[in-house]
Amino acid sequence: MPKISVLIVDDHQIFRQGLRDAMSLDPDIEVVGEASDGEMALQLAGQLAPRVVLMDVNLPGLNGLQVVQRMRKEAPGVRTVILTAYDDEEQMFHAIRGGAHAYFSKEVSPARIIEVVHEVSQGRYVISDKVMDEDQVAPWLLRASEKYGVFPGEPSEESLVPLSPREMEILQYITRGMSNKKIAHQLGISHQTVKNHMTSILRKLNVEDRTQAAIYAIRHGWVRLQDTQSQPDHSLD
Repeated sequence: MPKISVLIVDDHQIFRQGLRDAMSLDPDIEVVGEASDGEMALQLAGQLAPRVVLMDVNLPGLNGLQVVQRMRKEAPGVRTVILTAYDDEEQMFHAIRGGAHAYFSKEVSPARIIEVVHEVSQGRYVISDKVMDEDQVAPWLLRASEKYGVFPGEPSEESLVPLSPREMEILQYITRGMSNKKIAHQLGISHQTVKNHMTSILRKLNVEDRTQAAIYAIRHGWVRLQDTQSQPDHSLD
């Protein structure tokens, strides 16, 4: 019987090594590759055709949820297990809706993650630590859709990242503490245009101010904590 091939995707080498060590405990699992960002993950998934991908959410460039959605189209035979530092029920819903087969906190034990790899390799889902088949996932998704106000027919990409590329760019600058004035200068657009984008960002994320928007972006893995470490800018908006 062929081994279960696994691709590990995380931007921290130590965590990747920890997952590799955990997978080595099972003789039926073989780690065939590692990736440190979303684009590399997509490339290796196409080249290596792994059965299972262990995917971090908080990646440089494309976040893990965006990668899952693209992988579903570009490498449809792959089963993805999302691993995250933020154990968020709504994000779990979007991950499963986007194409993932399981969603776990990074605190999951090595023994449990090995069990999950076996389950998803056979096409099953592991949601809230419960194993489900396709027929059981459908009503779960329906209930979760009603809970989070997402309806059938809406594009899943909208749910994963509801902001436009320009809004995401502005949001990243906001997490660095930059004022609207500084952002306008950096992007070569008007101060008023930045304000208009900011209004749209707050509305789409249903938050009250730029600080809440920044926290939301970091919590959902859209912006990496490492990218927010520049000095805050205190000039006037």
